[in-house]
Order: sequence, then structure tokens, then C-alpha cells
Amino acid sequence: MREEDSPATAPTTSADLPEDENLWLEDIYGEEQIAWVKNQNAKTLERFHDDLFDSISGDLRTALDSDDRIPMVTKRGDHFYNFWRDQTNPKGLWRRTTWDSYRTSAPEWEVLLDLDALAAEEDTAWVWSGAMVRRSDNRRALVLLSPDGGDSHRVREFDLNDRTFVDGGFDIPAAKTRLAWLDDDTVLVATETDADSLTTSSYPRQARALRRGQSLDDAPIVAEVPRDHVAIFVGSDIRPDAETTDRAVIVDAIDFFNSTMSFLDLDDITAADGSLSTEPAKWADSLNWVDVPTDVEVGFERDLVLFRPQSTWKSATTEVAAGGLAIADIDAVKAGEITPHVIFTPDAHTSLQSFTFTRDYLVLELLADVQSKLTVLDLGNDFAESTLPGVPANHMVGLRAVDKFDPATANDFWMVSTGFLTASTLSYGTLGTDSAEPTTEVIKSAPAMFDAEGLSVQQHFATSADGTKIPYFQIGAEGLVLDGDNPTLLDGYGGFEVSRTPGYSPVVGIGWLSRSTTGSTLPEGRRGVYVLANIRGGGEYGPEWHTSAMRENRMRCYEDHSAVARDLIARGVTSPKTLACAGGSNGGLLVGNMLTQYPELFGAISCGVPLLDMARYTKLSAGYSWKAEYGDPDVAEDWAFIKEFSPYHLLEDRQDYPPVLFWTATSDDRVGPVQARKMAARMQAQGIENVWFFEDTEGGHSAASDNEQTAFTRALSYRFMWNALTGE
Repeated sequence: MREEDSPATAPTTSADLPEDENLWLEDIYGEEQIAWVKNQNAKTLERFHDDLFDSISGDLRTALDSDDRIPMVTKRGDHFYNFWRDQTNPKGLWRRTTWDSYRTSAPEWEVLLDLDALAAEEDTAWVWSGAMVRRSDNRRALVLLSPDGGDSHRVREFDLNDRTFVDGGFDIPAAKTRLAWLDDDTVLVATETDADSLTTSSYPRQARALRRGQSLDDAPIVAEVPRDHVAIFVGSDIRPDAETTDRAVIVDAIDFFNSTMSFLDLDDITAADGSLSTEPAKWADSLNWVDVPTDVEVGFERDLVLFRPQSTWKSATTEVAAGGLAIADIDAVKAGEITPHVIFTPDAHTSLQSFTFTRDYLVLELLADVQSKLTVLDLGNDFAESTLPGVPANHMVGLRAVDKFDPATANDFWMVSTGFLTASTLSYGTLGTDSAEPTTEVIKSAPAMFDAEGLSVQQHFATSADGTKIPYFQIGAEGLVLDGDNPTLLDGYGGFEVSRTPGYSPVVGIGWLSRSTTGSTLPEGRRGVYVLANIRGGGEYGPEWHTSAMRENRMRCYEDHSAVARDLIARGVTSPKTLACAGGSNGGLLVGNMLTQYPELFGAISCGVPLLDMARYTKLSAGYSWKAEYGDPDVAEDWAFIKEFSPYHLLEDRQDYPPVLFWTATSDDRVGPVQARKMAARMQAQGIENVWFFEDTEGGHSAASDNEQTAFTRALSYRFMWNALTGE
């Protein structure tokens, strides 16, 4: 819902929220609470840490550490950068190489930063969060390091030639920081300085122009947003050539789906000596506000402004469909005369997932009934359209520019092709060649990490409660025996317009598809079946697929997921005793609702880093930022529908719930561990059997700070589910 469509006054009635006997578990690091966690962990590992667990975990670790994986790279200047973890370097190496070396089977890497050595030297378990290389000379980078795998990270300036942190360089303490280079000695930064600098959602609300050698407290605030908005985000478009205008960008994220964007040309705040002004008044006078509805996503590419609306946008001259893409000239935007030109319109089956610019082309990554499609638009020929061929069914093909700022690679692209049973390949190609179709060269191919012999991929459609067709992918044995005795794992997400698409996952392949029954309770030799559901709330069919399951319509995504479960059972693929479901984060909320609303459909539930207590989610970690998705439980009118999908409050006095494992991480500063703690505690207090809990200390929201932790937590989930479904 757009801001201008909302009621003039919000409801003022406070919700009458239920009592919570487990509030004490919300003290994340309390001594008594950590003792409870350790006791739970010990019980869970005593039950499931056996030889099969070690086998799964060991195989996963071997695959994740494999030297045969494709080292994906990013080009900056003459070098190709990669971050790499393996058994020898569990924290990881930031490294780079040359193009000629990268093309070989064994590239020679120059190690820039060894995180294991750094962690030992500084006695901090640093986790890589990324790096931002300065475009002017590719000499310096801003390196982001999390102390525990959470969303907060420290930012430190790094010299790429000397391979050391810059003495006296930029150094910003750990926080949920966003920042961007403006020039060699100035960054635009949104970070935490005091309590007033954060929104209610725990994200920065102030942007500062920080000069080299200046303290954060002395850096002037050049923009800020209200405390009850989600965050302020900052960015820049800095190009190495002198023919384009460098810009700074500021986004006021009102909520997850509504925002306003402003930008300024750096020329407008540059003095005669070349220095950038950091005077707030100068910034305020130079900022250009993009005057479009708040649910229209705005982006920039040179002198083009791009618009992607979440709902149909009727401008003064043009109608742009929800999920469509339109452009306008930046000078017109500055003048407040926006006349969007539509360059893509979705249909009932096709949606725009992302797009990539080379120097002369725009490539649209589309989904047609969750099947990948690449469309090329010629910027110099009125967006003339062509299709990149060779996209196989039930695969996902992604494309991105190599380096559009380098004339030698201006229209070159990377292409990654992947499928459920097909290991990824990395290809290199060029748009705009003399040939009729762009040709690509395979540069790297990943080896198979699990035995896919005899497996096949199918796409099916289930019918939800309101008649909507819900697609899902089924990966299982060719000639699958349809007698309901196949151990089946149903996966899904259904939120925040996140699309779940085909992809090669050694974790799923090793942890589930490679397992086969021994014949103790199910017929011998039945391999695991993996199912991925494309339910509403996601983005597989564009923004309306998402918005149709928000707030008061949230139950639709749970109806969709249960419809897929019923379709699998009706087709004989599985049965309630042999069907498990797993999900994390919003997917944890999804499977929490499967547990409490549809327990009769499942034989096991694996619920990771989940949302579960929807009465208090806005008061926990970053939960306040998700009110647009779920509603506000403190408002009576919202709580009336939220309580219908709050698993923590849907538990009944019954004993026929399927076995459930809750797993989370102490350092998760996005959702937080307390919701999983409280749900497990409440179920156990009710005497419900087979309620298991595990909380790792590190890893943040992914519960995976390194490959060893990833292998361990995922092996625990798969071991639990396999035992629950097969008795093995």
C-alpha cells in the first residue's frame, strides 16, 4: 500500500497482547539464559550427534572446502578479486589475480588479507562482510569485517599495493554501517554514533560526510530520516572517466517497500580547489528529490533514471505496470518533469528479477513460470530487443557486466548457469559483436559434488485454497515409486519478494538427495526427494505475487505451502509420515505455521533462525523494520490478523505435533535467537515430545560464519529430519 493510500489517521487502539511466561529468555547473553542454551544443546547433540551425523557433516565440509569450486571474481582495474574459504583457511583469504592467470586451471593468487591470521593477531573471530575498492585509482579499499558474523561490521581502509591497513585511514567501529566513496579522501557514511543516530529498527538514520583523519563525531550530518523509518541508505556513482558526472545518493527507507530517493551531482558541491563541501546547508541546497510514489524503486545509470513500481504507477503521461521498468532523463528528473518511458512490461507468467548494464546494453533477467530468460536491450537503438539463447529448462542463468568502465571489457559479461542437478558453469561473452548471436566461452566448471545419477527434475503446479496455481520443483528418482513411502523435504520462503529458483546446492545434494533408506521402516533404497515451492509472498511472478500475501493476506502463503504438501501426498510422492519441511528466517515463520496450523501433514519440521513470536517481533532485534510485511502487533486491528499466523500463540494443548528442531545463533542481530528459545521452551513446558533446540554462538543470521559451522548446523538439520521420517 502506498503512503498516500493509507488512512489519514492510524488506529490508536492498543492491542491486548497475551502474557508471555518466557520473557526471561530474551536476555540474550544472560548467565541463566546461556546455561539454558547449553543444556538444550547438550541434549540435542547427545540425541543426534552420531556416526551418520559425522558422515553428513564431513561430506558437507569436504564439498564446501573443495579446491575445485569456481572462484567467482570481481574485476577492478587490471585485477580480478575473490574471497575464498577452505579447510586450511576457514576464516578465508581475500586475494586477486590477473586475467591470463585466472583463465588457467590453477590461477596464481596474490593474497591481500588472511582473515585467519588477522583473527589470531587481534584475538577477534573476524568474519568477511565485503570490500569496496576506490574507483579513482583502484589503490584503496574499505574492508568490512564482522566480529561475530552478525550484521554489524567494522570498516577499515586497506592499501591494495602495500597489502596493509592504512595507518590513520578510515576506521569505523562495528555497527550496521552503510557507506560509499565520494572522492579519495571523503566517504558518505551512515552509522551508529549515539542513541539518537539509530532508528527504532536499529539501523542508522543519519548520513555524515566524513573526511580522512576526521572523527565521526566531528563529521557533519548531511541528511537524516525520522526515527520510526527503517533506515537511511547511502551510495554513490563514481566513474573513472571524466566524461560522466559523479553523484551521491541518499535513500530514506520508510519501510521495506516504500522509500524516497535524493541525489546530488558532486560538481555542485565541489570547490575551485577540487575539495568537496561537507556543509549541511550546501548539501541540502544541492539535493534533488525524485518525485515519484514511494513504492516506486529508483535507480541510476549514467544520465538515466530507472523506475520499477511495486504497484501500477499512473504518471501524468504514462502508466507503468507493477513490476515493470521505465526510464527518464536525469535532467528532466532534476526539473521535476518526469515522463517515464516504459521499456519492460510483465505479463501473467513473466516477471523481471534483476537487470545489468554494460556500456551499450541493458540485460533483463526474467522468470517465465520460474524458468530463466535473458533479454538484451540496445541502448543506442531505442532499446531494440533480442534474446540470449541457450537457457535450458529448469535451470537458472544469471548475467552481470565484467567491467563497463574499462573500454576493453565495456560490453563483456559473466554468465553463470546452474540447475538442481547441474553443477555451475561460468562463461564469458561479449555483446554487440559482428556475429548474429553473442558467443560465450566456458571459463570455469564446477565438478559434481554429489551423485545425481538416476535423479530427475520436474515442475508441477498445486492449487491453493483460493484457486491460485502454485508452481513447485520436484527433484527425485527417475521412475519414482508413487506409494507415499519416499522421504521428502519441502522447502520454501514466501516473503519480502524473494524468489526461490533452481540452483546447484551441494548441501541439499549431500544432505538429502544422496541419502537412501536401509529398509528398517521404509522400503530399502528410497532416495530423498527435495521439493522447492514457489509460494506467494515471494517474487517469482513479480511484486504482486508478493503483495498479495502481505499483512492481512499473510495466510495465503501458508495456504499455498500446505497446498503443495497436499499435492505431493495426493500424487503419492510422499505421505504425512514421510514429509518434512524446513525453512529459515521468514521461512522459519513459514514452517512454524506448518507446525501449528497443519501438523497433520508433516512428519518433521526443521525451523532455523526463525520469527515465531509475532506479538513481540517488533521489539526484538531488527523486527520493527518488518511492520510493512506483517503488520503492527501493538495496533488492535493488526493484531487481530497477526495472531492468526503467530506460531508462538497458536500452540494448543495437544500432543500430536510432529518432531521439531529449532536452530539459531546467539550472534544473530537481525531476527535474534530469543524467538526460537521461547518457542522450544513453551512446547517443552506443555509436555510435547520430540522438541529439540540448538543455538550456535557465532554465525549471525545465517548461523554460518565459516564452512565448518555451515556443515555442522546443516548436518544437524538433515540428520534430525532423516531420523524422524525413516527411523534411521
